[in-house]
Amino acid sequence: MHDGCAGSFESDRQVVDKVRQMGFDSQPLPVPLDIECVECGKTFEMASFEDKCPGCGMVYGVTPCHAFDAANVKPAGIGY
Repeated sequence: MHDGCAGSFESDRQVVDKVRQMGFDSQPLPVPLDIECVECGKTFEMASFEDKCPGCGMVYGVTPCHAFDAANVKPAGIGY
């Protein structure tokens, strides 16, 4: 599924799964990221490696290796 920082994922949900497996899901990001929700279009501040849109509940995740850029944040699904 994932091999360190050089690894890749087959689906966006796997990013959130990996963050949860590593125990980083509730850890704060080094720098919060502004995210525009792919579902409802609301912009919100993502503060942890796993976060959700306050507008619709879309869950987002980013691995620690890629947390420096909002382009690396992946949507996993509403309520995932």
